[in-house]
Amino acid sequence: MVCGWQTRTWNSSDLPSMNWQKIAEAIKKGLHNILDIAAEHGLRLFVPSTIGAFGPTSPRNPTPDLCVQRPRTIYGVSKVHAELMGEYYHHRYGLDFRCLRYPGIISADSQPGGGTTDYAVQIFHDAVKTSKFECNLKPDTRLPMMYIDDCLRATLEVMEAPAESLSMRTYNINAMSFTPEELANEVQKQLPDLQVTYEIDSVRQAIADSWPMNFDDSNARNDWGWKHDYDLPELVQTMLNFIGSDSRIAQAN
Repeated sequence: MVCGWQTRTWNSSDLPSMNWQKIAEAIKKGLHNILDIAAEHGLRLFVPSTIGAFGPTSPRNPTPDLCVQRPRTIYGVSKVHAELMGEYYHHRYGLDFRCLRYPGIISADSQPGGGTTDYAVQIFHDAVKTSKFECNLKPDTRLPMMYIDDCLRATLEVMEAPAESLSMRTYNINAMSFTPEELANEVQKQLPDLQVTYEIDSVRQAIADSWPMNFDDSNARNDWGWKHDYDLPELVQTMLNFIGSDSRIAQAN
């Protein structure tokens, strides 16, 4: 059984039209209902978490599994709530609860949605289509990232891991950590005509500056054998192959 929430990054201009009390209440009730059902029927429950579960007072480089968590977004607060409630149900009712904190996930299968880490997807689309990319984060903003194939495999592996191998209920997982400048340099090795400029979005930059720069995922690697396949060069080549192929098909049609 898998529990997840649709998430979106809102600009501050959206806030007057949002009822945050209702949003928070819906998230909380949905989680509690699923926890109750899973515990009652002896189900195994997986809940995804995120780098957003950490805040500016957390260690950032690297960020361990267990440390201070004081996120400043409702997104992050809801994730910490889910992590702690899952651990409570595990210790109180014996629920087999498992959770992964994902870094920024990069995929060619979906369009970027305006999130803080989505620049790392947008750059590939813009590089192929226009050879121009405007980044909304500072060039030296370091964040942990992962290619979608590694993300999916990690999810399956932690759900299939023997219960006795797990020393905790919530794990960090990581593959690579890079800055916009480092990513742009790697893309330019393949597409040297790419022009990159920076127009900093203060809201997204503040969020990025409060998130981990690098995940310590040593417990996942030691407990259930997590190992990523994609580093930055492999990520860039794979993304350009997928998006370049789609672009050529579109042009032909």
